[in-house]
Amino acid sequence: MFSGKIVKLVLFELLEFVAFIIPTLVIMEQFATAYQRTRSTPDRTHYWLIVSCSIAYVAAVSLLIWVPTKVFLYKSHHLYKKIIGWRPVLMMCVVLTTLPSFGFSIAMTEVQKNINGSATLLPESLPDLPVSLVLLSLILVDIIEKLRIYPLRGGQKSYEDNHIHTTSLQQIKTVTAQVGQGEENPTSPQAAKPTARSGPQSRVPVVGAPLEPSFRSGILGAMSRRDVRAELLLWSFLTWSDTIEMLRVAGHPAVYKSGWLYPVYIFTFISLLRMVFTPRNPLLNSLGILLQDLPFIFVRLSLIIVLGTITPILGLCKNVLVTASYVYFNYLTRLRPFSAFETSPF
Repeated sequence: MFSGKIVKLVLFELLEFVAFIIPTLVIMEQFATAYQRTRSTPDRTHYWLIVSCSIAYVAAVSLLIWVPTKVFLYKSHHLYKKIIGWRPVLMMCVVLTTLPSFGFSIAMTEVQKNINGSATLLPESLPDLPVSLVLLSLILVDIIEKLRIYPLRGGQKSYEDNHIHTTSLQQIKTVTAQVGQGEENPTSPQAAKPTARSGPQSRVPVVGAPLEPSFRSGILGAMSRRDVRAELLLWSFLTWSDTIEMLRVAGHPAVYKSGWLYPVYIFTFISLLRMVFTPRNPLLNSLGILLQDLPFIFVRLSLIIVLGTITPILGLCKNVLVTASYVYFNYLTRLRPFSAFETSPF
Protein backbone atom coordinates (compact mmCIF):
# COMPACT_ATOMS: atom_id res chain seq x y z
CA MET A 1 0.00 0.00 0.00
CA PHE A 2 1.51 3.32 -1.09
CA SER A 3 1.65 6.19 1.36
CA GLY A 4 0.17 9.59 0.67
CA LYS A 5 3.62 11.16 0.29
CA ILE A 6 4.64 8.69 -2.43
CA VAL A 7 1.40 9.22 -4.35
CA LYS A 8 1.80 13.00 -4.05
CA LEU A 9 5.43 12.83 -5.23
CA VAL A 10 4.64 10.62 -8.23
CA LEU A 11 1.63 12.73 -9.21
CA PHE A 12 3.56 16.00 -9.03
CA GLU A 13 6.53 14.61 -10.95
CA LEU A 14 4.33 13.24 -13.72
CA LEU A 15 2.42 16.52 -14.06
CA GLU A 16 5.65 18.52 -14.18
CA PHE A 17 7.18 16.21 -16.77
CA VAL A 18 4.07 16.44 -18.97
CA ALA A 19 4.12 20.23 -18.64
CA PHE A 20 7.81 20.17 -19.57
CA ILE A 21 7.55 18.16 -22.82
CA ILE A 22 4.06 18.81 -24.26
CA PRO A 23 4.45 22.52 -25.27
CA THR A 24 7.59 21.89 -27.32
CA LEU A 25 6.06 18.91 -29.11
CA VAL A 26 2.84 20.74 -29.93
CA ILE A 27 4.45 23.94 -31.22
CA MET A 28 7.07 22.12 -33.28
CA GLU A 29 4.30 20.00 -34.82
CA GLN A 30 2.49 23.25 -35.67
CA PHE A 31 5.71 24.52 -37.24
CA ALA A 32 6.07 21.29 -39.25
CA THR A 33 2.49 21.63 -40.52
CA ALA A 34 3.03 25.26 -41.51
CA TYR A 35 6.27 24.39 -43.28
CA GLN A 36 4.61 21.52 -45.11
CA ARG A 37 1.94 23.87 -46.46
CA THR A 38 4.62 26.00 -48.07
CA ARG A 39 5.90 23.04 -50.09
CA SER A 40 4.44 22.53 -53.52
CA THR A 41 4.99 18.75 -53.44
CA PRO A 42 2.70 16.42 -51.46
CA ASP A 43 5.72 14.60 -50.02
CA ARG A 44 5.63 14.75 -46.22
CA THR A 45 9.32 14.04 -45.67
CA HIS A 46 10.03 17.48 -44.24
CA TYR A 47 7.06 17.21 -41.91
CA TRP A 48 8.19 13.93 -40.37
CA LEU A 49 11.79 15.13 -40.24
CA ILE A 50 10.80 18.16 -38.11
CA VAL A 51 8.55 16.03 -35.90
CA SER A 52 11.31 13.47 -35.36
CA CYS A 53 13.77 16.24 -34.50
CA SER A 54 11.35 17.62 -31.92
CA ILE A 55 10.96 14.18 -30.36
CA ALA A 56 14.72 13.75 -30.31
CA TYR A 57 15.19 17.16 -28.69
CA VAL A 58 12.62 16.45 -25.97
CA ALA A 59 14.12 13.02 -25.30
CA ALA A 60 17.64 14.45 -25.10
CA VAL A 61 16.86 17.28 -22.68
CA SER A 62 14.69 14.94 -20.59
CA LEU A 63 17.31 12.21 -20.24
CA LEU A 64 20.37 14.44 -20.00
CA ILE A 65 19.06 17.41 -17.98
CA TRP A 66 15.57 16.97 -16.53
CA VAL A 67 15.82 13.47 -15.03
CA PRO A 68 19.39 13.84 -13.60
CA THR A 69 18.50 17.20 -12.04
CA LYS A 70 15.33 15.79 -10.51
CA VAL A 71 17.15 12.77 -9.08
CA PHE A 72 19.89 14.98 -7.71
CA LEU A 73 17.41 17.34 -6.02
CA TYR A 74 15.47 14.42 -4.55
CA LYS A 75 18.49 12.60 -3.09
CA SER A 76 20.59 15.60 -2.01
CA HIS A 77 18.29 17.37 0.44
CA HIS A 78 21.16 19.15 2.18
CA LEU A 79 22.32 20.68 -1.11
CA TYR A 80 18.77 21.48 -2.22
CA LYS A 81 18.24 23.55 0.94
CA LYS A 82 21.27 25.66 0.02
CA ILE A 83 19.56 26.82 -3.20
CA ILE A 84 18.15 30.12 -1.96
CA GLY A 85 16.16 32.67 -3.92
CA TRP A 86 15.59 30.76 -7.18
CA ARG A 87 14.01 27.51 -8.39
CA PRO A 88 15.95 25.13 -10.65
CA VAL A 89 12.82 23.38 -11.97
CA LEU A 90 11.31 26.63 -13.26
CA MET A 91 14.69 27.58 -14.72
CA MET A 92 14.71 24.40 -16.80
CA CYS A 93 11.14 24.97 -17.97
CA VAL A 94 11.75 28.58 -18.98
CA VAL A 95 15.03 27.91 -20.80
CA LEU A 96 14.42 24.46 -22.30
CA THR A 97 10.68 24.64 -23.06
CA THR A 98 9.44 28.22 -23.25
CA LEU A 99 12.38 29.66 -25.18
CA PRO A 100 12.28 27.04 -27.99
CA SER A 101 8.48 27.25 -28.10
CA PHE A 102 8.54 31.02 -28.58
CA GLY A 103 11.29 30.68 -31.17
CA PHE A 104 9.39 28.15 -33.27
CA SER A 105 6.18 30.14 -32.87
CA ILE A 106 7.92 33.11 -34.48
CA ALA A 107 9.50 30.85 -37.11
CA MET A 108 6.08 29.44 -37.95
CA THR A 109 4.76 32.89 -38.89
CA GLU A 110 7.95 33.84 -40.71
CA VAL A 111 7.88 30.69 -42.86
CA GLN A 112 4.33 31.42 -43.99
CA LYS A 113 4.96 35.16 -44.37
CA ASN A 114 8.09 34.92 -46.50
CA ILE A 115 6.88 32.30 -48.96
CA ASN A 116 6.92 33.84 -52.46
CA GLY A 117 7.44 37.24 -50.83
CA SER A 118 3.84 37.54 -49.61
CA ALA A 119 1.78 36.90 -46.51
CA THR A 120 -1.17 35.24 -48.24
CA LEU A 121 -0.65 31.97 -46.40
CA LEU A 122 -0.95 33.59 -43.00
CA PRO A 123 -4.27 32.95 -41.23
CA GLU A 124 -6.55 35.75 -40.10
CA SER A 125 -5.47 35.15 -36.51
CA LEU A 126 -2.85 32.96 -34.91
CA PRO A 127 -4.13 29.82 -33.14
CA ASP A 128 -4.46 30.33 -29.41
CA LEU A 129 -3.78 26.73 -28.38
CA PRO A 130 0.06 26.70 -28.61
CA VAL A 131 0.50 29.98 -26.75
CA SER A 132 -2.03 29.11 -24.06
CA LEU A 133 -0.44 25.68 -23.67
CA VAL A 134 3.01 27.16 -23.03
CA LEU A 135 1.79 29.57 -20.36
CA LEU A 136 -0.52 26.98 -18.81
CA SER A 137 2.39 24.56 -18.49
CA LEU A 138 4.57 27.18 -16.81
CA ILE A 139 1.81 28.18 -14.39
CA LEU A 140 1.13 24.50 -13.65
CA VAL A 141 4.77 23.87 -12.74
CA ASP A 142 4.79 27.06 -10.66
CA ILE A 143 1.71 25.90 -8.73
CA ILE A 144 3.17 22.42 -8.15
CA GLU A 145 6.42 23.86 -6.82
CA LYS A 146 4.46 26.07 -4.41
CA LEU A 147 2.16 23.21 -3.32
CA ARG A 148 5.01 20.87 -2.43
CA ILE A 149 5.29 22.24 1.11
CA TYR A 150 1.55 21.81 1.76
CA PRO A 151 -0.37 18.58 2.34
CA LEU A 152 -3.13 17.73 -0.12
CA ARG A 153 -5.42 16.49 2.65
CA GLY A 154 -6.65 18.18 5.80
CA GLY A 155 -7.41 21.81 6.54
CA GLN A 156 -5.00 24.66 6.09
CA LYS A 157 -5.45 28.24 7.31
CA SER A 158 -5.02 31.12 4.95
CA TYR A 159 -1.79 33.07 5.02
CA GLU A 160 -3.76 36.30 5.30
CA ASP A 161 -5.51 35.02 8.44
CA ASN A 162 -2.19 34.19 10.07
CA HIS A 163 -0.78 37.55 9.01
CA ILE A 164 -3.76 39.43 10.46
CA HIS A 165 -3.47 37.49 13.73
CA THR A 166 0.25 38.23 13.99
CA THR A 167 -0.29 41.91 13.15
CA SER A 168 -2.99 42.17 15.81
CA LEU A 169 -0.66 40.73 18.43
CA GLN A 170 2.08 43.18 17.40
CA GLN A 171 -0.35 46.09 17.67
CA ILE A 172 -1.39 44.97 21.16
CA LYS A 173 2.24 44.72 22.26
CA THR A 174 3.05 48.13 20.75
CA VAL A 175 0.08 49.80 22.47
CA THR A 176 0.96 48.11 25.77
CA ALA A 177 4.54 49.33 25.52
CA GLN A 178 3.41 52.88 24.75
CA VAL A 179 1.01 52.86 27.72
CA GLY A 180 3.77 51.59 29.99
CA GLN A 181 6.11 54.31 28.83
CA GLY A 182 3.39 56.90 29.38
CA GLU A 183 2.84 55.71 32.98
CA GLU A 184 6.56 55.75 33.71
CA ASN A 185 7.09 59.25 32.28
CA PRO A 186 3.81 61.21 32.45
CA THR A 187 5.53 64.61 32.34
CA SER A 188 6.78 64.16 28.75
CA PRO A 189 3.76 63.77 26.47
CA GLN A 190 5.85 64.36 23.36
CA ALA A 191 7.65 61.04 23.86
CA ALA A 192 4.44 59.11 23.23
CA LYS A 193 3.80 60.77 19.87
CA PRO A 194 5.30 58.93 16.88
CA THR A 195 7.32 61.19 14.62
CA ALA A 196 8.44 60.65 11.08
CA ARG A 197 12.10 61.41 11.91
CA SER A 198 12.70 59.60 15.16
CA GLY A 199 15.82 57.81 16.30
CA PRO A 200 16.91 54.36 15.20
CA GLN A 201 15.20 52.77 18.23
CA SER A 202 11.69 54.00 17.25
CA ARG A 203 9.12 51.70 15.76
CA VAL A 204 7.50 52.10 12.37
CA PRO A 205 3.97 53.53 12.82
CA VAL A 206 1.30 50.84 12.63
CA VAL A 207 -1.79 51.56 10.56
CA GLY A 208 -4.97 50.15 12.03
CA ALA A 209 -6.90 48.19 9.40
CA PRO A 210 -10.69 48.55 9.27
CA LEU A 211 -12.73 45.85 10.96
CA GLU A 212 -14.10 43.10 8.77
CA PRO A 213 -17.16 40.90 9.40
CA SER A 214 -16.63 37.45 10.87
CA PHE A 215 -18.97 34.50 10.26
CA ARG A 216 -18.58 31.34 12.31
CA SER A 217 -21.55 29.19 11.30
CA GLY A 218 -24.35 28.81 8.79
CA ILE A 219 -24.23 29.48 5.08
CA LEU A 220 -22.15 32.64 5.47
CA GLY A 221 -19.67 30.74 7.61
CA ALA A 222 -19.29 28.09 4.90
CA MET A 223 -18.89 30.78 2.21
CA SER A 224 -16.21 32.61 4.23
CA ARG A 225 -13.88 29.62 4.52
CA ARG A 226 -10.42 30.35 3.16
CA ASP A 227 -7.64 27.89 2.42
CA VAL A 228 -4.14 28.92 1.43
CA ARG A 229 -3.91 26.12 -1.14
CA ALA A 230 -6.98 27.28 -3.04
CA GLU A 231 -5.82 30.91 -2.90
CA LEU A 232 -2.42 29.80 -4.18
CA LEU A 233 -3.97 28.57 -7.43
CA LEU A 234 -6.02 31.75 -7.75
CA TRP A 235 -3.09 34.14 -7.29
CA SER A 236 -0.83 32.05 -9.52
CA PHE A 237 -3.12 32.75 -12.48
CA LEU A 238 -3.80 36.37 -11.51
CA THR A 239 -0.07 37.10 -11.25
CA TRP A 240 0.46 36.22 -14.92
CA SER A 241 -2.72 37.80 -16.31
CA ASP A 242 -0.75 40.79 -17.62
CA THR A 243 1.74 38.53 -19.40
CA ILE A 244 -1.10 36.47 -20.87
CA GLU A 245 -2.76 39.62 -22.19
CA MET A 246 0.48 40.84 -23.73
CA LEU A 247 1.05 37.52 -25.46
CA ARG A 248 -2.54 37.57 -26.72
CA VAL A 249 -1.71 40.79 -28.58
CA ALA A 250 0.79 38.81 -30.67
CA GLY A 251 -2.14 37.02 -32.30
CA HIS A 252 -3.49 40.25 -33.79
CA PRO A 253 -2.94 40.41 -37.59
CA ALA A 254 -1.39 43.87 -37.38
CA VAL A 255 1.25 42.50 -34.99
CA TYR A 256 2.23 39.07 -36.31
CA LYS A 257 2.19 40.26 -39.94
CA SER A 258 4.71 42.96 -39.08
CA GLY A 259 7.95 43.30 -37.16
CA TRP A 260 6.14 44.05 -33.90
CA LEU A 261 5.93 40.32 -33.28
CA TYR A 262 9.56 40.26 -32.15
CA PRO A 263 9.43 42.85 -29.32
CA VAL A 264 6.15 41.40 -28.05
CA TYR A 265 7.60 37.89 -27.77
CA ILE A 266 10.97 39.08 -26.47
CA PHE A 267 9.58 41.21 -23.65
CA THR A 268 6.98 38.57 -22.81
CA PHE A 269 9.73 36.02 -22.39
CA ILE A 270 11.73 38.46 -20.26
CA SER A 271 8.71 38.91 -17.98
CA LEU A 272 8.50 35.13 -17.56
CA LEU A 273 11.99 35.08 -16.03
CA ARG A 274 10.36 36.13 -12.74
CA MET A 275 9.11 32.56 -12.40
CA VAL A 276 12.64 31.40 -11.68
CA PHE A 277 12.72 33.29 -8.38
CA THR A 278 11.04 32.05 -5.22
CA PRO A 279 7.71 33.63 -4.20
CA ARG A 280 9.20 35.09 -0.99
CA ASN A 281 12.32 36.50 -2.62
CA PRO A 282 12.78 40.12 -1.41
CA LEU A 283 13.92 41.12 -4.91
CA LEU A 284 10.77 39.82 -6.59
CA ASN A 285 8.84 43.10 -6.39
CA SER A 286 11.61 45.16 -7.95
CA LEU A 287 12.23 42.46 -10.55
CA GLY A 288 8.54 42.54 -11.42
CA ILE A 289 8.85 46.25 -12.17
CA LEU A 290 12.09 45.92 -14.13
CA LEU A 291 11.19 42.76 -16.07
CA GLN A 292 7.49 43.31 -16.70
CA ASP A 293 5.76 46.59 -15.91
CA LEU A 294 8.45 49.01 -17.09
CA PRO A 295 9.14 47.22 -20.44
CA PHE A 296 5.42 46.69 -21.01
CA ILE A 297 4.85 50.45 -20.70
CA PHE A 298 7.09 51.14 -23.70
CA VAL A 299 5.77 48.18 -25.72
CA ARG A 300 2.10 49.00 -25.13
CA LEU A 301 2.60 52.71 -25.65
CA SER A 302 4.43 52.09 -28.93
CA LEU A 303 1.75 49.67 -30.14
CA ILE A 304 -1.00 52.18 -29.34
CA ILE A 305 0.81 55.01 -31.12
CA VAL A 306 1.67 53.00 -34.25
CA LEU A 307 -1.16 50.44 -34.58
CA GLY A 308 -3.97 51.88 -32.47
CA THR A 309 -5.70 50.39 -29.46
CA ILE A 310 -4.98 46.76 -30.26
CA THR A 311 -3.78 46.39 -26.69
CA PRO A 312 -6.13 47.46 -23.89
CA ILE A 313 -5.64 50.90 -22.36
CA LEU A 314 -6.34 49.27 -18.99
CA GLY A 315 -3.14 47.22 -19.29
CA LEU A 316 -1.08 50.35 -19.96
CA CYS A 317 -2.69 52.12 -16.99
CA LYS A 318 -1.93 49.13 -14.80
CA ASN A 319 1.75 49.13 -15.77
CA VAL A 320 2.08 52.90 -15.25
CA LEU A 321 0.30 52.94 -11.88
CA VAL A 322 2.17 49.93 -10.53
CA THR A 323 5.54 51.37 -11.56
CA ALA A 324 4.76 54.86 -10.23
CA SER A 325 3.39 53.57 -6.91
CA TYR A 326 6.41 51.31 -6.43
CA VAL A 327 8.86 54.16 -6.98
CA TYR A 328 6.87 56.59 -4.84
CA PHE A 329 6.17 54.41 -1.78
CA ASN A 330 9.57 52.69 -1.73
CA TYR A 331 11.87 55.58 -2.56
CA LEU A 332 10.23 59.01 -2.69
CA THR A 333 8.59 58.62 0.74
CA ARG A 334 12.08 58.40 2.24
CA LEU A 335 12.83 61.96 1.15
CA ARG A 336 12.13 64.87 3.49
CA PRO A 337 9.14 66.44 1.62
CA PHE A 338 7.28 63.07 1.55
CA SER A 339 8.42 61.61 4.89
CA ALA A 340 5.55 62.83 7.13
CA PHE A 341 3.45 59.86 8.23
CA GLU A 342 -0.26 60.73 8.03
CA THR A 343 -3.39 58.63 8.49
CA SER A 344 -7.00 59.38 7.71
CA PRO A 345 -9.46 59.39 10.63
CA PHE A 346 -12.10 57.70 8.47
